[in-house]
Amino acid sequence: MATSTLTLNVNGTTRTVTVDPNTPLLWVLRDTLGLTGTKYGCGIEACGACTVLVDGGAEKSCDMSVTEAVGRKITTIEGLSPTSTHPVQVAWIAKQVPQCGYCQSGMILAVSELLKSNPKPTDAQIDSAINNLCVCGTYQRVREAIHFIAGN
Repeated sequence: MATSTLTLNVNGTTRTVTVDPNTPLLWVLRDTLGLTGTKYGCGIEACGACTVLVDGGAEKSCDMSVTEAVGRKITTIEGLSPTSTHPVQVAWIAKQVPQCGYCQSGMILAVSELLKSNPKPTDAQIDSAINNLCVCGTYQRVREAIHFIAGN
């Protein structure tokens, strides 16, 4: 296995990693950098548990090679707000969104991107934009939390 030394901007910090350049960003975040808030779900970009922000946009990191992330700004759940005071995190707590919580870091990042581009989304816009899967079925509470933030 050939390795390369790559420089990443993760949560506002420059990080250097030596990995196979084809390694998915998810595994570099979790295994190399120890940022385990980003979860593995399906490995085929279908569930969204691995969602991170890349240059402010929600991206599924399980099928994105680490080389695709070089030169881009990566934000994981750990970097969204170290004190859990981001509006989405506050609403998640207020509306008691999570059950098991496994999918929630990806869901929170996807919702933060939605609200950045559309601060007052309708139910149809929420349903269209948030395609993360939640086995516990907390979708109604996710919607309530989004409306809570939007002031709807």
